[in-house]
Amino acid sequence: MKTMTCKQLGGPCDTAFQGKTADEVIKAQDKHLKEMVAGGDAAHAPALKAMQGRWKNPIGGMGWYMKTKKAFAALPEDS
Repeated sequence: MKTMTCKQLGGPCDTAFQGKTADEVIKAQDKHLKEMVAGGDAAHAPALKAMQGRWKNPIGGMGWYMKTKKAFAALPEDS
């Protein structure tokens, strides 16, 4: 298991997400962003918009995805 924060993934807060893969962490942050914005947290709205925009622009989104996977791989395993 490894941990990344909302901030490390482009969000505004230090909420931590754990996963065995980068995809698990990315999905957890996606859910977090949607929940926070639905709950009225305006600080998370730009990150949610950016996340949604990445999937509308596959080439740019893939760059972010590969960078995030690389950053995840470089993290130490949680102790």
